[in-house]
Amino acid sequence: MNVSYQWLSEYLDLTGITPEGLADKMSRTGIEVEDIFVPETGLKKIVVGHAIKVEDHPDSDHLHVCQVDIGEEELSQIVCGAPNIATGQKIIVALPGSRITGNMKIKKSKMRGQASNGMVCSLSELGFSEKVVPKKYADGIYVLPGEAIPGEPVFSYLAMDDAVLDLSITPNRADALSMRGVAHEVGAIYDRKPLFKEVLLNEMENEKIADYINLAIADKEDTPFYSMRIIKNVKIAESPMWLQTKLMNAGIRPLNNVVDITNYILLEYGQPLHAFDYDRLASKKILVRRAAEGENLDTLDGETRQLTSEMIVITNGEKPVALAGIMGGLGTEIQEDTVNIALESALFEPVAIRKTAKELNLRSESSSRYEKGINQATILSASAHAAALIEELAGGSVVSGAAVVSNIEVENILVSITLEKLNRSLGTAIKTDEVLSIFKRLGFSVSEENGLFEVSIPPRRLDISIEADLLEEVARIYGYDNLPSTLPIIESTPGKLDDKQRIVRHTRHYLEGSGLSQAISYVLTTPEKAGQFVMRESDATKLDFPMSEDRSTLRMNLVSGLLDNVHYNTARKNTDVALYEIGRVFYKNEGSLLPIEEEHLAGVLTGSLLENSWQEKAGKVDFFNLKGIVEGLFETYGLTEPLTFITDKDREGMHPGRTAAIYLGEQSIGFIGQIHPLMAKEYEIKETYVFELNLHPIIEGEKHPTIYAGIPKYPGMTRDIALLVDETITNQQLTELIREKGGKYLRQVRLFDLYQGDKINEGKKSLAYTLSYLNPKETLIEEEVTKAFEKVVQALVKQFDAVIR
Repeated sequence: MNVSYQWLSEYLDLTGITPEGLADKMSRTGIEVEDIFVPETGLKKIVVGHAIKVEDHPDSDHLHVCQVDIGEEELSQIVCGAPNIATGQKIIVALPGSRITGNMKIKKSKMRGQASNGMVCSLSELGFSEKVVPKKYADGIYVLPGEAIPGEPVFSYLAMDDAVLDLSITPNRADALSMRGVAHEVGAIYDRKPLFKEVLLNEMENEKIADYINLAIADKEDTPFYSMRIIKNVKIAESPMWLQTKLMNAGIRPLNNVVDITNYILLEYGQPLHAFDYDRLASKKILVRRAAEGENLDTLDGETRQLTSEMIVITNGEKPVALAGIMGGLGTEIQEDTVNIALESALFEPVAIRKTAKELNLRSESSSRYEKGINQATILSASAHAAALIEELAGGSVVSGAAVVSNIEVENILVSITLEKLNRSLGTAIKTDEVLSIFKRLGFSVSEENGLFEVSIPPRRLDISIEADLLEEVARIYGYDNLPSTLPIIESTPGKLDDKQRIVRHTRHYLEGSGLSQAISYVLTTPEKAGQFVMRESDATKLDFPMSEDRSTLRMNLVSGLLDNVHYNTARKNTDVALYEIGRVFYKNEGSLLPIEEEHLAGVLTGSLLENSWQEKAGKVDFFNLKGIVEGLFETYGLTEPLTFITDKDREGMHPGRTAAIYLGEQSIGFIGQIHPLMAKEYEIKETYVFELNLHPIIEGEKHPTIYAGIPKYPGMTRDIALLVDETITNQQLTELIREKGGKYLRQVRLFDLYQGDKINEGKKSLAYTLSYLNPKETLIEEEVTKAFEKVVQALVKQFDAVIR
């Protein structure tokens, strides 16, 4: 909201308070001032001129040669192209050497042979926005009032020497959407009481409101308060200069005296009003109701609006004539020939107004105030003030009384707080008298007994209803800068990572050391991708109001997000991609309101992990590259439960021959494998390998204690063994048996060769292992190793029919 410093000074003594100081104080106490601007800034040598003589230019069909009195001994000749310039007008003149908006300098010149000593200006050439220039002068120059003195600077006449504060009003401070509300706020900040002039309304004793209007409200929840006044015999004309400049500095276009008065009251009280042409209503009955489906209304902006049953409308008993709280109808608009006026002042249900404004994409100064809340105590007094101004400025006669339908009781709210609570919460030692003073500065009635304050909150402060609100009011008026800075007194607790944080951090370090880079994907995705690669049955968690269909559902896997990242990279010729992600997935049981969150780990490999060089040649990644990374990671966790990989041919979206389920002990915790070629085609990617794990069993799983030991002093021994076994037997089965039968000195089993080909029988494969033995306490004896090795050989032959090669 734009707040005029000069207008504010009409209510409040601002002596010694600069606009800059006021802006700083307001920002520090809770209402941010985004900007201060003085309209005359950057302009100079722009004065009042009196057009003594205006003649057509002899060599132009649209230019005029003007003799202008600018307060000097001789008249000044200026050539002007404005269509509305005429003899006798008081006009705005930019003298030679002056600067107008855009830092444009005005010089003496000749226009088609005629000397022009300056320029006759429109308001837009002085920096006024086109949306606030009065319609009458939109296509020409602005005409000043007759009392303007030629030669004087024009800025004071147009209130361009005023400082305008641009306030950023938060939704809870609806009171600050009015000049009176801002005056109360500034008065509280500086301990200066605002004074508002008493309004005297003269009404016609022989004319009664009941003879002119009959009000009916269909739903009093939609319209808790509705009133109308009738003003007769008005004369529609241009508003006086003081009224126009107030509106323009506030960002509102002046239209005519009646409409301008309703906008003036809107700014002063925060109370929206609407003036109907009473005769164009063509009815004495006003019915406020919900619109019927299919009804139309031509609004004041010239648009035809399609109405719905969610919208509140004002009708003449039959058809809509205005959108309640938003905009009037074109059919009852105040026009030059308007004689009688019906003046509306009301209270409408905020949610209905907001929904209507949003649906029609039609926001107005009125709707924004109804949405945030208005002062119920001034609904009628604002109407009375407007009627008095219409009587004064438009020569109208006010019919006695106001038609009112009310379902509200205007009363103050009582809120209590103790001195002990104030000081404990703020860390202060404020005394009772100071607290009483703060409440009185805010305009609140207050009583105190034994440290308990009973505060009466006026209706203008809709944001105060509980103890915490009073606490905030005291803090901001006392001054946030005056609150003491203290450190909390608590028992010192050494900081450390919990189990989850430690494992997550370790996992990141390990995977990044293995060549993978961290990725962070959106938790919102499409319903289709959310349901891919899921590790358990679950309903999808969908948003009620998603930003888009691509971000409508909470993910139930991490792999789909990583595949999107692979596609993004490969589409940009980055074909070697190694990524991991740690994040949450969201499962939902049928009938539950909230999803279940699980921390997952996922990784993806495609392309190559190495680059071609003179030493080695890059090769495509395969299942075992990724499996080796996962196995290495689990070895560092130190889990007591064994990690196993079991063939998984039925997992949707995965290659049936290159996918395994991952088990920790007896519990399935994830999967690893190649993306099915058809799924890879959907993502437009090439051969890609992924894994995904549930981190919770890993975090909660029992782990071996960390034991530090010295480097062994004694040498170890190795034995190599080559086996011919059925191709259905897995490396994992063979390794487990070797470890089981290898004896207490067996330290490592490493597969160093695998062969399947023409030189061995069909259905067979050859595997070669190195077994490493070590006794950390003494040198191994050859016989001990040989004996242990023979037990391994016998077990392999017996259990798997292995042929030792």
